[in-house]
This record gives sequence, C-alpha cells and structure tokens, in this order.
Amino acid sequence: MIFGRRKATSDTVPKGVQTVEEIDVELMQRQHELDEMNKESTTNWEMIRSFLVCGAAFFADAYLMFISNVIVMIMGYVYYHDAEGSGKNEVPTKWSTLVKVAVQTGCLLGQLILGRLGDKFGRTGVFAMGAILVIISTVGASFSNSAVRGFNVFVFLFIWLVLVGIGVGGDYPLAATITSEYANEQTRGKMMAAVFSCQGLGNVSASIVAIVVLACFKSAIQNDVYTLDYVWRICLGFGAIPGAITLYWRLTMPESKRFQEEAKRRLAAAAAQDLEPETESLLLVKPAFVAAAADEPLDGQQQPAASTSSLRMNKLHDEVYEMQPVGSSNTCSVEDGTVQPEQAAAVQATRRQQETFGQYFGQWKNLKVLLGTSIAWFAVDVAFYGINLNSSVVISAIGFSGNVQTDDPYHVLTRNCLGNIIINLLGSIPGYICTVFTIERLGRKPIQLLGFAALTALYIVIGFAYHKILDASNVAFIVLFTLAQFFQNFGPNVTCFVWPGEVFPTRFRATAHGISAASGKLGAIVAQAGLMSIKDRGGPNAFIPHLIEIFALFTLIGFFVTFWIPETRGKTLEEITGESDD
Repeated sequence: MIFGRRKATSDTVPKGVQTVEEIDVELMQRQHELDEMNKESTTNWEMIRSFLVCGAAFFADAYLMFISNVIVMIMGYVYYHDAEGSGKNEVPTKWSTLVKVAVQTGCLLGQLILGRLGDKFGRTGVFAMGAILVIISTVGASFSNSAVRGFNVFVFLFIWLVLVGIGVGGDYPLAATITSEYANEQTRGKMMAAVFSCQGLGNVSASIVAIVVLACFKSAIQNDVYTLDYVWRICLGFGAIPGAITLYWRLTMPESKRFQEEAKRRLAAAAAQDLEPETESLLLVKPAFVAAAADEPLDGQQQPAASTSSLRMNKLHDEVYEMQPVGSSNTCSVEDGTVQPEQAAAVQATRRQQETFGQYFGQWKNLKVLLGTSIAWFAVDVAFYGINLNSSVVISAIGFSGNVQTDDPYHVLTRNCLGNIIINLLGSIPGYICTVFTIERLGRKPIQLLGFAALTALYIVIGFAYHKILDASNVAFIVLFTLAQFFQNFGPNVTCFVWPGEVFPTRFRATAHGISAASGKLGAIVAQAGLMSIKDRGGPNAFIPHLIEIFALFTLIGFFVTFWIPETRGKTLEEITGESDD
C-alpha cells in the first residue's frame, strides 16, 4: 500500500473522491448538520407551536397542582361541617396532607419514568401519552367518592391525583427538552423561561376559577353548605380542559431535528456492532497513516497491484492529504485492509453510544452538574411548595381570610382565593416576567445566585421576626412575603427548570432533567408531608416562623451548589455538552 501527499485544489481532486477532515471522517458532516439545525431554529411555526403547546401544558399542570389547596379548603365544609370544636369545617391534617402530596408524588414518578421513556422512544409521543393520562385521571378524580365500606373520598382522590401527577411530571423533562431542542442559542433561555412561567398563570387561574364557580353557586351555598360538593368537583375537573384542547397538537408535533439525528446515530451504532471488531485497529492507527504520508511524498508513482487500495483523506484548508487508490476502484473495504468512510462514521457512533448513562455520569465533571441541578431544585422546592401549597395557612395567619369555624363559607373561601391572587400578582408573576426578559442578558447563574441569596435573607428576616412584623403591620408582612415570591421566580424556581434542559447531552437530556425535577418534587413532598405537618406544634400555626427559618437553610444550600453548574448563555446545546466534538 502506497500513500502520497500532494498540494491539492478542487481541480486536482478527481470526481467521485470524498473529502473529509484530517482525522475524524464524521466531523465535517456533523458540524454541517449542527449549523443547519441552528439556522433552522430561528423563529418559525414549529418553534411557536412547541412553545404554545408546552406553555399550555405547564398552565394546566400548575392549575392541577395548586387547585389542591383550594379543594382541601372546600372539602372541609363538605365533609367536616358537623365536626365539633376546632376541627369544624377543616379537613384533618392527615387527609389534607394526603391530597396535597398526591400530585407531587405522581410528579416524582412521572419525571423519572416518562423522562427516561422520552430519551428512549421520542419526546413528542411520550408527551402526548402524558396528556391523555392527565385528562382521564382528572375526570376520574373529580368523581371521587367514599365507598360504603373501606376507603373514604380522600383515599380515592389520592389515587386519582397520583395518576394525574404522573402525567404532569412527564411534562417537566419533555417540555423542557422539546423547547430547548427547537430553539436557538439566542432565544433558548427566554423560550424555556416563558414556557415555565405559564405555571404562574396556572396558579392564579386556579383561584380565579374557584372564585367564579363560587359566585355561580353563591346563593345555593348560603342556603345549603353541602352545595360546595359540586364546587370542588367542577374546579378540579376544569383542569382537564387545557390538555384536551392541545391534545391534537401534542399528537401531531414532530420530533426535533436534534433528536432525529440522535436516533439516526443510534441506528448507525447498532448496525456497526458487527463492523467494530474488524475496524477498530484500523481506526486507531489512522493518524500514523497521515504521518507516513507526510514523510513520503510520492507524487506520480504507480501502484503495481490493482487489487490494493487506500482512502483519500483531505485537510480542507491549504493542504489536502491524499491516500488514494491508483488501481481499479475508489471503494474501500475491510477485507482490503482499509475502511470506508461510512464504516468509520458508524464505529464513531458506536463508541459514543457505548458510553452508558452510568459511565457518563461516573465522571465527576458530569456528575457534579447533575448534583448541582438536582440539589438546587430540591432546595428551592422545599420553600416554594412549602409556602404555595399552604398559602391559605399564611393568608389565615395574617387575618385576611376570616374565621373558618364561624364566618360565612362563601366569604372565607373567596377571601382565601383573592389573597392568593394578590400575592401572586404582586410577587410571582413579576418575577416570572423579569426572568423571561433578562435571562439571555444576565445569564442563568447570576439570576439563580441572586434569587437564592435574596430568599435566604428574606426567610431569615420573616422567620426570626415573624410575630414582631405581624404585630407592627400586616402590610409590612405582605411586602416581605411578596418579595420572597418575587425572588423565587426571578431566581431558582425558573432557572432550575431551564438549566437541566441545556447542560446534558441529547441522548440523556430528558432522563437527567427528569432526575433533577424529581429531586425538586422530593423537596415538595418533604416540605408538605414532613415540615408542614408540624406547623401546629405549640398551637395553631405556632411553628410556622420556625419552618420559614428552615426554608432559609435550604435556600442557602442551593446558593452554594449553583457554582457546580456551568453558564450556558449564548452557547449552542452542542457547545455546552461537547457533542460537536463527537
């Protein structure tokens, strides 16, 4: 086998001879594909549709998560109206906790299971499957009732809401990966933040729908409190409507080009399994071939045996390294002792696919990113859901809602919903908006660090001066509380969703996002089932100041683990994950 090195131009390269970069035969084509994907990721119908569908999904998800706070209050009047003493019109803690953690428990399972399925079978198909599960389960939950013997209504509601949560949980990793893979590096953070910000609208809408339904039944409720049994069922069932409206677009949404390319490489990797043993040694010595050619310029010499052939390799700049067949054919084969470019590309794909999830995250540089996204999400959700799933407790503590035992049910329920709307409009919604419009300017890391730092300071002040602030001014307490809501969303609540959709490679993106999100839901469960269950230690709501102090500790932890996550602003997904080098 004879190799030659010559200065070549487009005129000197014979027709039909393939030109590739010096070492990696696949790299130039891969880079071209990435460039095309980034060009096509500009604002177009596919990106707009993905945003609208994913945004609607998060609107519905947030509605279903936060409506549980409302329906637990309503169910207290329906099922415990005849209770004696302080338990009158209030659902016992064990049952209210069961209902409030149901969706969170399902979310944790859905994020892990559907996230993994999204990487394996495709994002959009699993995304649609999750919507179908949410619709069916929400309708089923709205018809929950007590058995004559056995489980009561709260147990059946828990079962249905866990199923709702599985579908809702799948939306986190799937909506994040769909949006990130459709968007370009200039708008990706803004698009993902906007999708997640629909959670704020869903939270507010849960209270608005409850107020409207309560108004429709106002006179009936005042005549017969058990009319509220219709109200909570209607409010809950409304959560199935957004999913039903967008189901068609979920079913017909195409996969992103990034995922399609990854699927092609998986097929190539599978097809190359039989080739790898024969080609491995040849690929390992390829750089030596180039070096030999550089040392032996043999322009014009003829190769005596037509049956011997070699590859032509080119460096697409000033010099072109050629290893060309002078004999009969340009087609190379393993039997001849050479490797076809297609075979080389397949083996490269095989190597990449052989790096399993465990091997990839077995490296500290990758594992610390996953730990950073997971621990930060856990930390912020302990505080976020500890506060938001119990907003009625906080609203009641400042005396805004009235007395649940003695006041008119319509008045108490309406005031609670109105208080939730005010808090969200003053704090949460502006926080979401600020993140959407600044995330591409400030970056993810500065926003998350600022949010965690501000939350730590605010929770310390509110927790340690809780009673002093309330005694001095309810307005001051509300201002501090809404500031905390603001920095939750102009901070880690949004960035913890955005970051995991960017920092992991395509083949693991939905799985790793699902793990990060599931860590957050574990935090929500810890807050609700663990911390908030002791809120009445020492008296009604007596332990709330200490819970807020505990929230400050978690947000401080979130601040420090944020440094493990790399900044992604202005970078393509391939630049962030190193996939452009594969």
